[in-house]
Amino acid sequence: MRAVLLLVVGLAAMATARPEFDDVTTGVVTVDIKQRQMVILKLLNHVMEPLMYKELVDMGKNFKIDDHTEWYTKIDVVKDFLKMIKVGYLPRGEIFTLHVDRQLKEVITMFHMLYYAKDFDTFLKTACWMRLYLNEGMFVYALTVAVRHREDCKGIILPPPYEIYPYFFVRADVIQKAYLLKMRKGLLDLKLCDFYGIKKTDKDVYIIDENIYDKRVYLNDEDRLRYFTEDIDLNTYYYYFHIDYPFWMKDTIFDKVKTRRFELTIYMYQQILARYYLERLSNGMGKIKEFTWHKTIKKGYWPWMKMHNGIEFPVRFNNYVLAHDYNLDVIRLCDEYERIIRECIIKGFIEINGIRLELTKYDDIEMLGKLIYGKIDKTVLDKTHVVAYRYLLIVMKAALGLNTLHTDKYFVVPTVLDHYQTALRDPVFYQLQKRIIDLVCLFKLRLPSYTKEDLYFPGVKIDNVVVDKLVTYFDDYLMDMTNAVVLTDEEVKKTKTDMVFMVRKRRLNHQPFKVTLDILSDKTVDCVVRVFLGPKKDHLGRLIDININRLNFVELDTFLYKLTTGKNTIVRNSYDMHNLVKDRIMTRDLWKKMETITDIRDMFVKDLRNYHTGFPTRLLLPKGHVGGMHMMLYVCVTPLRMVDNVDVNMFDMNRKDFMVDFRSTVLLDKMPLGFPLDRHIDVGTFFTPNMKFVDVVVFHKKMVCDMKTRWYRWVLKDYNLVDRTTMVDTYFVDTDINMKVNRDINLTDF
Repeated sequence: MRAVLLLVVGLAAMATARPEFDDVTTGVVTVDIKQRQMVILKLLNHVMEPLMYKELVDMGKNFKIDDHTEWYTKIDVVKDFLKMIKVGYLPRGEIFTLHVDRQLKEVITMFHMLYYAKDFDTFLKTACWMRLYLNEGMFVYALTVAVRHREDCKGIILPPPYEIYPYFFVRADVIQKAYLLKMRKGLLDLKLCDFYGIKKTDKDVYIIDENIYDKRVYLNDEDRLRYFTEDIDLNTYYYYFHIDYPFWMKDTIFDKVKTRRFELTIYMYQQILARYYLERLSNGMGKIKEFTWHKTIKKGYWPWMKMHNGIEFPVRFNNYVLAHDYNLDVIRLCDEYERIIRECIIKGFIEINGIRLELTKYDDIEMLGKLIYGKIDKTVLDKTHVVAYRYLLIVMKAALGLNTLHTDKYFVVPTVLDHYQTALRDPVFYQLQKRIIDLVCLFKLRLPSYTKEDLYFPGVKIDNVVVDKLVTYFDDYLMDMTNAVVLTDEEVKKTKTDMVFMVRKRRLNHQPFKVTLDILSDKTVDCVVRVFLGPKKDHLGRLIDININRLNFVELDTFLYKLTTGKNTIVRNSYDMHNLVKDRIMTRDLWKKMETITDIRDMFVKDLRNYHTGFPTRLLLPKGHVGGMHMMLYVCVTPLRMVDNVDVNMFDMNRKDFMVDFRSTVLLDKMPLGFPLDRHIDVGTFFTPNMKFVDVVVFHKKMVCDMKTRWYRWVLKDYNLVDRTTMVDTYFVDTDINMKVNRDINLTDF
C-alpha cells in the first residue's frame, strides 16, 4: 500500500513539473527515476491482458489526445496519428509484425507520438492511452523503442523480451503444461510429474522442464545447433540491437553517441555469422550452405512454438521449394535488387533519382549499409525517403515465407523470420545473411589491402600471450514465463499472480578464464587492443587459408589502454571483456530491489551493466570438443586514432552514469570495425611485431543431465523385452528362448 501511495505521489509530482536534470552534460534524470521505472514495469506487466493498475487506467481513460495536440513537439505527427485512429489500427489480440507495410506504418506513428511528447508526463499519459486501446504487440514495440531513444528515459530498465512475451522463447508444449496447472489450480499428477519434469517448490513456484532431448520435431542435423540458435540471451541481443538501430528510423533521431550506424549493423551480422560458424565446427558441421532462389532449401525447420491467439508458427519441411506462382515476382525483385547493388559496387557509384552516390572509399560503407539495410534520404531539406531500394532482408524474407511485399492481408500468420525475437532460430536466416554479407565482401575487395604503415606500431611489440584453459559445459537456467498464463479475476484485483511458472532450460556456458598480455613499449602512448578468436581447421581437419578464414574470427574483446615505457602486463577476465552482459535480473527481483534501493545508479555498476546492449558472456566461447578443438587467438595492438568530439570518460566502468551504454569501443577509433581482418590480407606485409597469433584449445566437459536420463528411461523402457517375454509356442525353434543355454558345452559330452 505504501508503494502504491508513493507511486501516486510521484505521478502527481511529474504532472506538475518538467523533469529536473541532475547533470546537464549527460541528461541523467535522478529525481524521479524510481517512479518512472515502476510505471514502465507496470505498463509491460501481463501485456496480453487488460491493464490492472487503477491509477494508470484512470490516467489513460481521462487523457484526450485530440484536445492536447500542443503537448507534442510536432503537430503533423499528432494529425497523422488521429487520422489512422479513425481508419482503425490492428485490433488487440492479433499478431503484429514489422514486415506488413500497414502495420509498420501504424507502429511508427505510435512511436512518433511517444517520442515527440514534450515532457515525461505527456509521454506517460500517451503510453497509458495506447496500453488501453491499441494492439499489445505494437504497444510493446513502440514503447520499447521510445524508452531507448528518449533523453528523459535514460536509466530506465526494460523487462527482458522473453519475460514480456514468453511465446517467442518457450516451446508450446511447456506453455500448455503451465495452462493445465493453472486450470487445475496447481494440482499435480505425481505419475506425470517425473515424465514431464514438473516440480513445485516451497514458495509455490512451478518449474517445468523444456526437455531438449525430446527430438520429435527434429528434421535434420541442423537441429543439433538449437542450443545456440534458440538461446534466449542471443535472441535478446539481436532484438535489442534492432531496437537501438531500427532500419526505418531517420538519422536525425539518433543519439550523437550512436555513430557509424550502418557500419555497426553490417559488423553485427558478420560477427553473428562467424559465431554461428564456430558452433557448426564444434558439432562437426561444415561451412554455411550457399543460398539460392532457384534450388530447394534442403534443411527444414519446425519451431514447435505457438502464439498467444493459438496460431502455431508455420513449419518449413525439408526440401522446400521456393519458387511458386505466387512469389515469382518477389524472387525476380530480389535478384534485380542484388544485381543493382552488385553493379554499383563494381562501378563505384549508384544513381538514385538523379543523385550520384559514391561507393569507392571506406567511408562509403555507410551508404552501402543504407542500400542493404535501410533507406536513402534524398536531401537534408527533402525529408521524404526513396523507397525504390527497400530493406533487402525484408524482401528476401517475403519470398521465403509470409509474402509481405505485395500482400493486402492485414491479419497474417508470420514465420519465425518475421520477428526479431525469433529470426535467429531458423537455419535459413544465416544463409540469407551470408548472401547479403557477400555483397559487403565484394565492396571490401575493391578497397586496397592494408599497408605496412597501416598495421605497424613503431616501438610496440607483443612479447607474450597467455590464455587459461578454455572449458565449456551445459548448465540449467530458470526463465520466468508467468506472463504467458492468464490471470484470474481475484489475481487481477490483487494485481499479483498466485502461481509463478518457471521454465528450466539447458544452455551453453564456460568456465571463467583470463587472457594475459605482455606488451613492450619504448614510449608512453594510447593504444587500442583487439582480441579475436577464430578456427584453425575446418570440419575435415584441413588448415584454412587466412584470407578465407579472416571473416570467421569473432571479436572477444576490444579496449583502450595507455601503454607506459617498458613492459606492460594486461590481464583481462572473461566476464569483464567489453560489452558483455551476465544473466539478466528477473523482473520480479528488479521490482523488489526498486522498492528498497536508495540510489538506482549503484545497480548500473553492479547488476545492470550492458543490460540492453551486451552480448551474452556465456556464449563467448563455442562449445568445442570433448578432446579439445584447436583454435587461434589473434591479438593486435594499434595506435589510437581518436575520432573528434568524443568524451573518453564514458567508458569508465565504475562511473555511475546511465550513458555507459555503448556497443563498440572501437567506434572511438577511426579504423574500420573488424580491423585489420576486414580487408584482403597481403601475407607479405601483414605480420608485424604488434600482433600475435596464439594456438588455443577449447574443451567441452560433458555433464549429467536428469532431463536426458529421465527421457531415455521412458523412451528405452521397453526395448529389452527378451527377459520379460514368455514364448508359449516353441515348436518353431529348437530351444526355448527363455531357457538359459550353455553355449560352450562340447557336443561329445552328451
